[in-house]
Amino acid sequence: MFESLQERLGSILNGLTGRGALSEADVSAALREVRRALLEADVALEVVRSFTDKVREKAVGAAVVKSIKPGQMVVKIVHDELVEMLGAEGVAIDLNAPAPVVIMMIGLQGSGKTTTSAKIARRLTDRQNKKVLMASLDTRRPAAQEQLRQLGEQVKVATLPIVAGQTPVDIARRAVQAAKLGGHDVVILDTAGRTHIDEPLMVEMADIKKMSSPHEILLVADSLTGQDAVNLAKSFDERVGITGLVLTRMDGDGRGGAALSMRAVTGKPIKLIGTGEKMDALEEFHPKRIADRILGMGDIVSLVEKAAENIDAEQAAAMARKMQSGKFDLNDLAGQLQQMSKMGGIGGIMGMMPGMGKMKDQMAAAGLDDKMFGRQLAIISSMTKAERANPDILKHSRKKRIAAGSGTDAAEINKLLKMHRGMADMMKAMGGKGKGGGLMRGMMGGLASKMGLGGMMPGGPGGPGGGMMGGGMPDLSKMDPKQLEALQKQAQAAGLGGMKGLPGGLPGGGGLPGLPGGMKLPGLPGGGGLPMLGKNGLGKKK
Repeated sequence: MFESLQERLGSILNGLTGRGALSEADVSAALREVRRALLEADVALEVVRSFTDKVREKAVGAAVVKSIKPGQMVVKIVHDELVEMLGAEGVAIDLNAPAPVVIMMIGLQGSGKTTTSAKIARRLTDRQNKKVLMASLDTRRPAAQEQLRQLGEQVKVATLPIVAGQTPVDIARRAVQAAKLGGHDVVILDTAGRTHIDEPLMVEMADIKKMSSPHEILLVADSLTGQDAVNLAKSFDERVGITGLVLTRMDGDGRGGAALSMRAVTGKPIKLIGTGEKMDALEEFHPKRIADRILGMGDIVSLVEKAAENIDAEQAAAMARKMQSGKFDLNDLAGQLQQMSKMGGIGGIMGMMPGMGKMKDQMAAAGLDDKMFGRQLAIISSMTKAERANPDILKHSRKKRIAAGSGTDAAEINKLLKMHRGMADMMKAMGGKGKGGGLMRGMMGGLASKMGLGGMMPGGPGGPGGGMMGGGMPDLSKMDPKQLEALQKQAQAAGLGGMKGLPGGLPGGGGLPGLPGGMKLPGLPGGGGLPMLGKNGLGKKK
């Protein structure tokens, strides 16, 4: 999502922040590049023109010229205008109406209306405890109604029984009546689409709207259609009237021009974005967080929310107790890898980490992807219970058997064992009672406290037996050179690598093979950072 735009804008703005002073010519040259980057990302011309005019107006003012860091001031202006263009505040689906609240899904054929209907139904059921009824009004596409029925079974949401020969308006009337009689809170009407906008489609949509009086009319648009999606939104809004937008296939679009254009052109908020095929791959659209991602600032808030949703509190407590004793076996490592997969895999996590967007190519070259983690899980699954609990017993004959069982080779098994050893050493350092253990708890506590997570780790104030996340992040600016040197040595002894290599000032993170300059990634296996969030009390009760 937004990869190409992120790369282009990142390089343009980095060129500005490196300078001591900016002239009007510098700003104009940078804005020319920004304009080109936005047009290449498929943003509508009128939106690009308006955006660059607003940025220029603010960026050549006296406040920027006299600013201590004019380059950073320009970055802030671009960020603020991006947020404004995307809609300032996130807008959720509005259910503030007498039950049953009718949500009408409209859009072209193939845009993902039926799947999105099921995703929304699951979201409302799981997160807001609503009783939802879905009804398919698509009588033209073969098996469209059957598709919605099967998706309903998959997400455990009721669907309206299919009656052959009924018109879309009749089905809508029956759905609203059934919802009233069944005590449903929400009715989702999945309407028919066409391959293009035509008059019969618009008349049908208007008739359904008149009969069902929907509280929300959501236009589902495929983000891959680019600028054409803007014309589509305009047409539907003029004829039917829409209350919000849902953009699908955002994970497959590296440009994201539709998202940047549609809100600005229609004035209607983007409420949700589809980020994958699975039924839980639907996110609320937060303009500020999206602007942060586009400018490479990361999205830690969404990352923490994902961790809270996907991590089991009971497993977290058990892991915290294990860490307190300094133990970490291959079962624990498998748990870490599975959690990373639940949180969107390495790509999803990296996209939300500040400063990490630029490292994706280097990671791909080093072979670091979700397939690698899949192979590592296969290796661990091919071991016996005794081998997982005590990896030291793995000699050549055992490795040969495991390689045959997992479809890998001895080299990959050795890499996995080396990674596990690094993490186990770090757990010992963090669970230790001495100076090193206390310092490591303090360092890891810095990231947690900045996220507002409080103290939740063993061995210090605030958690069972203390709190790894209780200690504050040491203020490096107030430490003398000897203290800094001691801190560096203890970090390396605990397997956290050199502090200079850490992007964005985040503590923690083991080195990954194949990355240049000793770069470190917080939270990836070998570092014990990000996946460990769940083990520190973020998880939900299951």
